Amino acid sequence: MPLNIPPAPAAAERSLSAALQSTTVPSPHPLYLNRGALRPVLPLPVHRLTPVLDPAGPATSRLTGWRFLLESGGRAVGAAETMLTADGWAFSHFGEGPYIASTERAVRRAEALAGSYQPRLLSIPELYMLTLWLHTDPAADPAEGAPRAEDILVPLAPAPPGITADHPVRVDALLPLLAGRLRIAAPAG
Repeated sequence: MPLNIPPAPAAAERSLSAALQSTTVPSPHPLYLNRGALRPVLPLPVHRLTPVLDPAGPATSRLTGWRFLLESGGRAVGAAETMLTADGWAFSHFGEGPYIASTERAVRRAEALAGSYQPRLLSIPELYMLTLWLHTDPAADPAEGAPRAEDILVPLAPAPPGITADHPVRVDALLPLLAGRLRIAAPAG
């Protein structure tokens, strides 16, 4: 079933467009910026998971930005991210690396799943982990919500040791494992 990909905020798209047209991209910059016309595709809201130290506790997250894959010649060659600031949406950074191909792969596989989902990205920076989050409410406001037990997470490659990349897992199955790892990673206080 097709995914319900929400539109990015117009201000986020404008900030990305301005960054792509800018001649003052700081060096060093990704080589794909020298390839000519880049087209932003697949806008996904990026949420950051609030560390879940209690495996039985509810998961919470907050919107931190929108990530766009950048396409050149019909294939994704990089990414660009915008962030929400006190003044509204602003360009954050360009990116490259294995998450680009992994995101494309995860989205293609998600389109074949039964059910209807809104794709998002869920970042767990304490574990250096990024997942495709398939939210079970396809009509939800992409800036709101927290991972639900029945939502699906697809860890993107490279995933942390012991977590299988590109394999869809329900939130209620993966979060207890992540909570255990986050407790270990949390500073003593």
